[in-house]
Amino acid sequence: MALSTRPAKHLFTSESVSMGHPDKVADQISDAVLDSLIAKDPHARVACETLVTTGLIIIAGEVTVHTKAAEQALLDVEETARQTVKEIGYDDPAIGFDYRSCAVIRTLHSQSADISQGVTTGKGLHKEQGAGDQGLMFGFACNETKAKMPLPIHLSHRLVERMAVLREQGKVKWLRPDSKSQVTVEYNNGDPARLNTIVLSTQHTEDVIDPRTNNMSQKARQILIDQVAKPVIQAECPKLWSNKITFHINPTGRFVIGGPHGDTGLTGRKIIVDTYGGRGCHGGGAFSGKDPSKVDRSASYMARYVAKNVVAAGLASACEVQLAYAIGVAEPVSILIDTEGTGRVQDDVLAKIIRDVFPLTPSGIVKELNLLRPIYRETARNGHFGRTGRGFTWERTDKVAALKKAAAKYMK
Repeated sequence: MALSTRPAKHLFTSESVSMGHPDKVADQISDAVLDSLIAKDPHARVACETLVTTGLIIIAGEVTVHTKAAEQALLDVEETARQTVKEIGYDDPAIGFDYRSCAVIRTLHSQSADISQGVTTGKGLHKEQGAGDQGLMFGFACNETKAKMPLPIHLSHRLVERMAVLREQGKVKWLRPDSKSQVTVEYNNGDPARLNTIVLSTQHTEDVIDPRTNNMSQKARQILIDQVAKPVIQAECPKLWSNKITFHINPTGRFVIGGPHGDTGLTGRKIIVDTYGGRGCHGGGAFSGKDPSKVDRSASYMARYVAKNVVAAGLASACEVQLAYAIGVAEPVSILIDTEGTGRVQDDVLAKIIRDVFPLTPSGIVKELNLLRPIYRETARNGHFGRTGRGFTWERTDKVAALKKAAAKYMK
């Protein structure tokens, strides 16, 4: 439902999960495998899925490589998985999942020749590299934060990110890797007006259990408010910090059993966390473990790039972009722009401008965003959008001038 159709005053909630959440462990392993292969063979075809559970990692999928170095990396997949688990923080057998003792099962085979025919340049029915699959992809941006992200998902990511920093730096020694956050924002006429509720749930050691209740102590709960929630909110949106925020800290009472020992994790099961927290639409395709010939991933990155540049150019306060592709076909079969009534240019005109300014074929996207690099594991935690760094090329706003120039004669 578009923002313009919502009540003037309403609540909206988004969640995030930490790097140690079992689904995110699976995502990071899949993307670590992708990175290890694409580093040795930029044109590797990779579709890697991972399952993690108590003492076990299963890696499955389709992989085709073209160099001896990449073949060796493929043989080293087990070590890649173990190293990833170690870096996440699962290094203690006592918590049921440990990088040294877990079993790793791999069932990887080559990509289908029928798919390859449509994707590889110069083969199949089309001369240019075609999309790796059919499907629809969405990108979104808005003016709610400096990162041009919706405030609820942006804050949710920063909260789990902060818990990880405190754990890794040893500042809160009883924290363990698995955690979740959730932020509810009250909106008034489309603008964030108040933080209504913040939920923090984190795995912890027995050290912070109150023996009288057998649950997390009130002191530990207050530490999470004071050292996680407060600094994040005061850094990101200081005017919204108040004593009227409702906090739910480990609302079940205790969270000692967690990670893959507490729940099975699967690649691609946190697609809303990975994108915009439920704000706008989602095409259904996951990202992690897929090389950039798969438009599920690369076209979603391009759609975000387009939307962010539209908002940064001042052409709209919010922008959602839909791209759709047919397998083996280079040009998108459709492009739709929705500025939710905030556009300074009609949406259909803006769609035509975007076709002229942005390359939207799979090969054009890969080249524009420089996607044939081992940049993907970092995207698999704390969100794929709204972040800066060498790999997040889709967060650039370098098309602003071109958009402004092209749109000038159509301005309302």
